[in-house]
Amino acid sequence: MLHVIEHPTRHLFFTGKGGVGKTSLATATAIALADRACRVLLVSTDPASNLGHVLETTVTDSIRSVGAVPGLSTLNIDPEAAAQAYRDRVIGPVRDVLPEDAVNQMVEQLSGACTTEIAAFDEFTKLLTDASIAAEYDNVVFDTAPTGHTLRLLQLPAAWSSYIDTNPDGSSCLGPMSGLEAQRTQYAAAVSALSDAGVTTLVLVTRPEPAALAEAARTSSELSALGIESQRLIINGVFHAGDRSDALAVALERRGSAALTHMPELLTRIPHEVKALRATNLVGVGALRDFITDVPDRIAVADHPAAVSPDLPESVSTLLDDVQAAGHGLIMVMGKGGVGKTTIAAAVAVELALRGVPVHLSTTDPAAHVADALGGAVEGLTVSRIDPRAETERYVQRVLQTKGKDLDDAGRALLEEDLRSPCTEEVAVFHAFSRVVNEARRGVVVLDTAPTGHTLLLLDATGAYHREVLRTSSMPAERVVTPMMRLQDPGHTRILIVTLPETTPVLEAERLQSDLRRAGIEPFAWIINQSLAAAETTDPLLVARAASEHSLIERVRQVSAGRCAIVPMVAEPPVGAARLRELVAGVNATKHSHV
Repeated sequence: MLHVIEHPTRHLFFTGKGGVGKTSLATATAIALADRACRVLLVSTDPASNLGHVLETTVTDSIRSVGAVPGLSTLNIDPEAAAQAYRDRVIGPVRDVLPEDAVNQMVEQLSGACTTEIAAFDEFTKLLTDASIAAEYDNVVFDTAPTGHTLRLLQLPAAWSSYIDTNPDGSSCLGPMSGLEAQRTQYAAAVSALSDAGVTTLVLVTRPEPAALAEAARTSSELSALGIESQRLIINGVFHAGDRSDALAVALERRGSAALTHMPELLTRIPHEVKALRATNLVGVGALRDFITDVPDRIAVADHPAAVSPDLPESVSTLLDDVQAAGHGLIMVMGKGGVGKTTIAAAVAVELALRGVPVHLSTTDPAAHVADALGGAVEGLTVSRIDPRAETERYVQRVLQTKGKDLDDAGRALLEEDLRSPCTEEVAVFHAFSRVVNEARRGVVVLDTAPTGHTLLLLDATGAYHREVLRTSSMPAERVVTPMMRLQDPGHTRILIVTLPETTPVLEAERLQSDLRRAGIEPFAWIINQSLAAAETTDPLLVARAASEHSLIERVRQVSAGRCAIVPMVAEPPVGAARLRELVAGVNATKHSHV
């Protein structure tokens, strides 16, 4: 049994790189605590939450009990619902007092991603500080968004407390600061709770993979800088080959062992535990109980059919022919955290560059390192990263040099205070994103995006800007072109939705496609990554996992209208131009292994 179950603090946060199993571990831990007669509230802070699917129950933005688990309740912090409630609180009192134009302007100001973030954050801090929550529940377990989004959430209590202290009478992108001033005590209490080792434990979840371990180490360091020192590490999905004659299985076991042997020194100082890879997806209370208590898989893996499917989608290479012919355009690689977006983005960029098309590869993911996937320079390929801190500094300097140049000392001081708002980073990243979107008019840009929830907030900011431009522009409507219009243009933008052949990533990809379509953006194609069904394996556990992929592959065919490609699980890490091109071509996993 995990240490956090044997010795739980009041607040348990599960965080880590997307796809490492945070939701499974957080949910299984909550069930185990409830089974021990604790009153538990399980909360998702992920804008793209799949908690309801894992628990096979309805999870909403209101607290609901879970019938199958006495003592367990759930809550999903829905960013959009929280934002609407926040807008109602701010605008409601003045709706019948101010002129209609003034009210409409407030509505527009409060329609962006910054308001969504602060509203969700406000709900989050209440859970840390609300006396009624403390009286009702023994433990609050947080299933968080992927690392970058979670670090931002954990930074905000201190950031907004500091901003209120230095700007008590000013205003921000959220309107009058009086509304936030009232939250001063709540934010200060949240900072205290997060840094109290007797109250809060931060559980870093990782996989036995270099990238996931490296991100866990970076996260640990940043959490320590925030004063959150009570940390534990869970290494999830550790695999041991059951068939030593299976080249792929042995290679995957060896890769995991090597990653753990060479994991960052910082992580070796954190108490850690290991959870084995399961043969099937963790869905339902029974499967989660078995997982957390290490009950062996309840399937006869030897009874499954061969892993290789006779009817698989095309390779990624065939999707790129029309991009090559056009010679320009934006390719956005999107999907749930941990599905391999960075690797796929790098592979697409390398393939196009080596076909003779100049390519710019960039990323909006604070935790992504696309250069690592390339393994070195590639002719015809340039690489960049939209760094939130660098972009914020650039944006602040630009505003001070333009809007601030004609202000007196008092006016400039107020502008500088306003720019210290945590919302400034969101605006700065949006401007950088817009530059990348426009650059694709002249050449091919491949953009590796942050995990789904964070990306949807960025698209929300793009939509808010689009609406504001259309509302205020004096130009004829036919001459106005916004970044959102570029994203909606299939001749300019091609969205590649990346998923894994697992239930939760596929369901989340479907939600992403629906969100994109509501914004008027039609995905170009889906890519099923790391498929065992497209590989060659005889290992019992891997064969069982491959067999479970077939129905999901067919589902992807249907929801993508047949426009999908598949990438096999590979024996060696896909680093470097040669191996990335093999992914694009769909080269089978075992053909080039060196076991």
